[in-house]
Amino acid sequence: MSLRSTLKFFTTTLPLLAVVVLLLAGGYYFLSYRIAADIYRERLKEVVRQRDELRLLYNEAVRRTAVTELIVAEGKLSVAIRMLDGAEKIIPTPFDPSGEIYVDFAVRDNRLWIRRIFDARTPPLQGIVIDPELGKVDWDAPGHAYGKAVYRSLSQGRWVVTVTGDGSLGLAKRLEGESADLVPAPAVKDYPQIEQEIQGELETISPLDVLERMLHLPSR
Repeated sequence: MSLRSTLKFFTTTLPLLAVVVLLLAGGYYFLSYRIAADIYRERLKEVVRQRDELRLLYNEAVRRTAVTELIVAEGKLSVAIRMLDGAEKIIPTPFDPSGEIYVDFAVRDNRLWIRRIFDARTPPLQGIVIDPELGKVDWDAPGHAYGKAVYRSLSQGRWVVTVTGDGSLGLAKRLEGESADLVPAPAVKDYPQIEQEIQGELETISPLDVLERMLHLPSR
C-alpha cells in the first residue's frame, strides 16, 4: 500500500469507524440503562416480597397466647386454666407466692400442655399435677418432645403465663381490668431458621447482566 493510500485510509475510514464505535457505545449505554432499570425494578420487587414473607413469619412466631393464669390473693396462690370443654377451672395451691413459683409444661404433639406447679422448696415430683395424664411423661413415646418451665416470685394480683408461636414462655402481671383469654393447649410450631439476611441493597448491574437481557438468556 502506497503512502497516499495509507493516508487516505486514515483520513476517511478511521473517522467513519470512530463514529460507528461511538454510536454503538452510545446505543449500548442507552440500552444498558433501560435494561438496568428493569433489572433493579425486578430485584426490588423480590426484596419487597421476601421482606413481606419475613414479616408474616415473624408476626406469627411472636404472637402470644395466654396459657394459664396465676392468682395471688391474701397471700395464697391459685391456678386458673381453661379446660378442653371451654370451662375455666381454679386450682388452689399450698405454695407461698412470695418465693419462686415454678409452672411446668410439656410439649406433646406440637402443643403446650400445663403439667404441674411447685415452689423453690418443693421437689418437682411433689408439685401439684394440673393434668393427671402428664404426671409421668414417657419422653420416648411418639409426640413427646421436651418440657418447659417459667418461674418467679409473685405479688398480689393476677399473673398470666403466655407462650409465643415458637414456644417461648413469658410471665407478666395483668393490669387492673385487663382481660386474658386462656386456651387449653396452644400450638407450638417449628419455624425455619433464617440463615442469611434479606439483601439490604441491590446488586450491581454488570455488562453480563445487560448482555443476558439483550440476548434473552436465562439469568444467572
